Amino acid sequence: MEIASFDDLLHAARMQPEPQRLLFVFAAAELPDDATPAQRARFEAGLGGALVPLMCVDKTPQELASFSALAQEAQLFTAPGHDWAMVFAAALPGTLNQAPTSADAQAPLQRMVDAIKGGAHGGYIPFNRQGQPVRLG
Repeated sequence: MEIASFDDLLHAARMQPEPQRLLFVFAAAELPDDATPAQRARFEAGLGGALVPLMCVDKTPQELASFSALAQEAQLFTAPGHDWAMVFAAALPGTLNQAPTSADAQAPLQRMVDAIKGGAHGGYIPFNRQGQPVRLG
């Protein structure tokens, strides 16, 4: 199934044969200290920058009504001046008809955070603040 929106992700997760737990890492775009003038100009135009994870959370698909609900919840935990630019999503499948717990999700979430810090985000679906998938790179 092609994921054309956050709602598609929710639908796909709900339709899997095994229950899922969705993993989310919210990231901001920041300009590195050693940025070139060209990089600074692109960043000021709303392009480029380094992705910096700000916070993460795990949810079952049933706990989320929509992207708007996730975004509203994220605003409650966003520190002033550190607004997120995109959210990366992944799914953790359950086994034997049992969804993974939040405790089960902690190590995979940490791996996601570390991967995004290192620029290795190809295994995750990035969504912009409107819940639309983004193509990076």
